[in-house]
Amino acid sequence: MKKGVDYIGVGVGAMTFNADGLVFLALRGDKVRNEPGCWEFPGGGVRFGERLEDAVRREFLEEYGIRIRPVELLCVTNHILRTEHQHWVSPTFIAMFEEGEPAIREPEKCSRIGWFPLDALPSPLMTVSQNNVEEYAARFGRTPYPLRSKS
Repeated sequence: MKKGVDYIGVGVGAMTFNADGLVFLALRGDKVRNEPGCWEFPGGGVRFGERLEDAVRREFLEEYGIRIRPVELLCVTNHILRTEHQHWVSPTFIAMFEEGEPAIREPEKCSRIGWFPLDALPSPLMTVSQNNVEEYAARFGRTPYPLRSKS
């Protein structure tokens, strides 16, 4: 049985900001489960018994060799891909980069990575990431998270 195909899968991600207010994105490779060739706020599948925050921290460390700190839940996306016959529930956190030098550790799943300003994101963005950008803009405008006023 395959998650996301035979039953609803849970895939958690993070819109991760560095101290300069740039956000981390990855270009999905040819061997991903869905939406290859799209840029995403990275993450991955949640294991049974694993907290969402722990899953996203684990995925960033495994796939990119960096440590992040989830700060708050941004939104949850109903990621239904009818043409790919997949159904995912995708919570996304706002997170802060903590340490490490980003590197692609799973080249079959990711072909490029980078830090980008919110007003100059690469395209195309995957469905969940498009929703994340819209939700972020509705809540916080276009100001990078670490630089926004805490009032």
